[in-house]
Amino acid sequence: MKKIYIILAVLAISVSSCKKDFIDLVPEDSYTGESFFKTADQFKQAVVAAYAPLRDVLLNDYFTSEMHSDNSIYQPYPSNRGTAYIYRENISDFTNTSTNDYANAVWQHCYTGISRTNIVIERLTASTLDEATKAPMDGEAKFLRAWYYFKLVRLYGGLPLFLKEVKTADEAFKTRSSVDEVYNQIIADAKDAINELAPPAKFPQSGAATKGSATMLLAEVYATQKKWSEAETLLNTLPAMGYGLNANYADAFSPNNKNSKESLFEVQYLAGTGLGTTPNVLTFHFLPRSTNTSIVLGININNSSTGGWNTPSEDLISSYEPGDKRLDASIGIVEGTYNASNLFVYSANKSIINYTPATGKTGVPYIKKYVHAPLTATTGSNDNFPIYRYSDALLLLAEAQNEQGKSPLTALNTVRTRASLPDVTSGDQATLKNIIAHERRVELAFENHRWHDLVRTGKAIETVNAFGVRLKSQVNYLSPDAYQLNENKLLFPIPQYEVELNPAGMIQNPGY
Repeated sequence: MKKIYIILAVLAISVSSCKKDFIDLVPEDSYTGESFFKTADQFKQAVVAAYAPLRDVLLNDYFTSEMHSDNSIYQPYPSNRGTAYIYRENISDFTNTSTNDYANAVWQHCYTGISRTNIVIERLTASTLDEATKAPMDGEAKFLRAWYYFKLVRLYGGLPLFLKEVKTADEAFKTRSSVDEVYNQIIADAKDAINELAPPAKFPQSGAATKGSATMLLAEVYATQKKWSEAETLLNTLPAMGYGLNANYADAFSPNNKNSKESLFEVQYLAGTGLGTTPNVLTFHFLPRSTNTSIVLGININNSSTGGWNTPSEDLISSYEPGDKRLDASIGIVEGTYNASNLFVYSANKSIINYTPATGKTGVPYIKKYVHAPLTATTGSNDNFPIYRYSDALLLLAEAQNEQGKSPLTALNTVRTRASLPDVTSGDQATLKNIIAHERRVELAFENHRWHDLVRTGKAIETVNAFGVRLKSQVNYLSPDAYQLNENKLLFPIPQYEVELNPAGMIQNPGY
């Protein structure tokens, strides 16, 4: 995968390079849109460029899809009331508006990815490459386009549907298509991707999207639409592609085990400072805000301006069953004290199991599953970020089976066994539905699934509002209107700049 990162970096450099005569708009050593898309290697570089916005989405999606739930909260920062902090807090508190830059960034970066996929798909259609060469690249681009639209439609509802390369100003503005129209396109793209992509050739995988990636995406789309039989059929094809669970839960997140048999799709990162490196900075965001995080990371990192987000909630922590190995693998405790600047001074890194604070100390939970020693002290870690794992597929299969009145116990207990939990042996459909939902919560914690699962299962309003009541009894920094979820707030507002600047007309979501 390192080769892909280097290609992307070289592509960016080549596009911006020029000769001495900088007035020449088409220098001899640079490509234009007409001259670039000719060879298979050039198209492969363009496909790689369509993956890149995934990392930008992830820098903001933990606010919209994880903190925007009952799984995690933020560390308050009363000494800094800058807009950047307030916007991010507002997403967690369910008080965000249409001008919130951090929610709007998910929209922006997804559409950047869509734009790049559209270029690949359209130029491939017109190219003279043979079909065998075109198909896998078209499949990757359509998987990515489907994923970007799936993320957007769940957060915002109906969307402007761009399916062709934008070449004129007039083509850059569209009205909103209906939710059904967006889903129809997502399904069409995912089906094409399944047909055009191959299963993993070997494990570890290359990191590119595969038939398994597209199969999982389409299955989740069908589950969202309550098409349970279709979802079950797709999910049952995954074992034959070679996927399975790793022996240990923590193995799925280790940089030494990237793209393993449990990985259906993960966003690729590469630590370092050289050409093509793309370090993962999310680890720094998820630790308590401090001038020195070395007790946890092993190196001296000052995350005082970037940390304090996505802190595991007590509500989530208390929901783990006794003996669940996923708790210790997912969450740790950093112990210390707050100074006068509201920064945390670390004094010890401790296990969450049976934790009791030392005298005079405070224990702050943090996301442990992505904490592996960064290779460089300034740029980030080597951890990939999971989008789809095989355990996700098993639990979605259990849900699909249960919704059809079938037994979900085999799939459900496969996941529970790895966590060292006893088998579920019986239960009526309603009981099993709750068990499966809880299993998804703890298995997929901090992987940006929780908000979507709550909305998909119709539990978002009651769950979030009840969580808000409990949280307000524990902390004193929330406003009265925080965690007051209603039907309108199941969707984020369309970014205000889209409403104001779109001459085609952009209708805002109700309630904003």
